[in-house]
Amino acid sequence: MQRIFVTGGTGFVGKQVIRALVAQGFLVRALVRHGSERDLQGFESIERVPGDVLKPDALPASIEGCSAVVHLVGIIREQRSRGVTFDALHTRATQNILAVARAAEVKRFLHMSALGTRPDARSRYHRTKWAAEQAVRTSGLDWTIFRPSVIFGRGDELVTMLAGMIRRLPAVPVLGDGRYRLQPIAVEQVAEGFARAARNQRSVGQVYGVAGPADYPFVEILDRIGRALGRPRVRKLHVPLGPVRAATSILQALPFFPLTQDQLTMLEEENVTDPSAFYADFGIRPEPFDLGLARMFAEGAVPAKIAGR
Repeated sequence: MQRIFVTGGTGFVGKQVIRALVAQGFLVRALVRHGSERDLQGFESIERVPGDVLKPDALPASIEGCSAVVHLVGIIREQRSRGVTFDALHTRATQNILAVARAAEVKRFLHMSALGTRPDARSRYHRTKWAAEQAVRTSGLDWTIFRPSVIFGRGDELVTMLAGMIRRLPAVPVLGDGRYRLQPIAVEQVAEGFARAARNQRSVGQVYGVAGPADYPFVEILDRIGRALGRPRVRKLHVPLGPVRAATSILQALPFFPLTQDQLTMLEEENVTDPSAFYADFGIRPEPFDLGLARMFAEGAVPAKIAGR
């Protein structure tokens, strides 16, 4: 049986990727940073190794004997006082794991990037993701890069937060006109793509846009979440972007403030792609957003079975 080395396995996406890899018959060796051990409770069948992507010297021995690396480490918000920055966790961490893979003679490398990544991006988030992608492309390894749109499911950040606001508030705040478009995809489908790519030679050297089968304006996403919760009408309170930008520039460094300048920039840019190659190359049947929401909010929901050829 092939053994896969996973970084970022304790996160929302990482745990689903581990489940998908195990279901595909792989052995999983997960890198676990000190203090994150409890995040993998219930994963008795996997191997855990202690380590830190920013301290790579001790990692080559941990990765030896693996047939591939799945690199999922990333952040959406910096905490500069703790050294948690985009440069460190996106670019330097990726460079470190690539070097470790080469030292251990592991050729296959599956990398999580982000939709909107490009060299001239306005956001530092996307620029550091691009620098990480460039390191992957020039690594000499058999790489595959995934660029997902908004990923949703139980334990996510965005849809869970919006659902909570719909349940609690008389009106949900919407930045600007709310017409910026997103293309949400269920976390199970993203995870299945990673698991199938590990044995899929067609995907070597490919960059995949990863998204749901349809895109929606943000205001419609709210309405669809509301319907999944049994709320036929979601009231909305539109907030002008100008004052929000001004407040964010001053308050974004405070941990309780919900936005950063980077997040505002990315929201205005929209987040859509053509995901047809992702579904075709990995034989995955696209799941409609409404179906994924119904499953997400169902009582006693269980992980989805991924349909494919």
